Amino acid sequence: MLTTGKTIVETGLDAAALKPAECDVSRAVELPFETVAIDYEGCEHLPDEETLAGIARQKEVRLTTPVRADGFDPLGDDAAYDRIPESVDRVAVAGHPAYLTDEERGRAVAPRLRSAVERDPGAWVGTEGVERLALATGATQFELLSRTTERDLQALRAAGFDGEIAVYAPTVLTDDEDEILDAVGAYAARRGPVASALPEGAATDSAASDRAREVLSAATRDYALVGTPAEVGERVAALKDAGADLVVGYPARGIEEFVE
Repeated sequence: MLTTGKTIVETGLDAAALKPAECDVSRAVELPFETVAIDYEGCEHLPDEETLAGIARQKEVRLTTPVRADGFDPLGDDAAYDRIPESVDRVAVAGHPAYLTDEERGRAVAPRLRSAVERDPGAWVGTEGVERLALATGATQFELLSRTTERDLQALRAAGFDGEIAVYAPTVLTDDEDEILDAVGAYAARRGPVASALPEGAATDSAASDRAREVLSAATRDYALVGTPAEVGERVAALKDAGADLVVGYPARGIEEFVE
């Protein structure tokens, strides 16, 4: 199913996240959102300055910058900062270990996040694995959707946190179970509670059956936004009722699903 601008509006999503290893990120200008986030998938996939500047002329652009990685280390090698146009904003993150060297993984996160936010006060801060450190910066919190997100948001607001919170989620705009599992089954299966519940060696895509399919069907709804645009819209509304200011969707079946 291809979506249209109208169906995207129905989802209530505020922004899209693109992965440069999967698509031509210059197509971000075709998306019906004012804001686009571009994930970091290693320096070899980092969009060039001209591409980023071109998108930023039409959209608010946020580029994920891993503070432990060479080139983006505010306490060390920060040469890559100079290659990012001033019109592009940041999402400061600890950095996924898959994209870091052993030396980079060993670098302290807390002082680097703090320094990154001091350098760019408008940055968002990714919370995965470093929730308390991210909260301590006072910057916009960039949360990864999980089964506890709504409860966590309510707790943050009840505790008096009045800063901005954005939630990131893989998104699949269909209610076809096979297509959902093909798009985000493996992603959900990597989450700790899901991996523990899955039978050993079970398929994690549309080939999953019996107990594995039951677990994955529930997990994809915990860790991703899936269903018809209206169903996704209901979930997005619930997240905002719980305290989210923005919900950012990653088109897990490809950018075409979000293009007008």
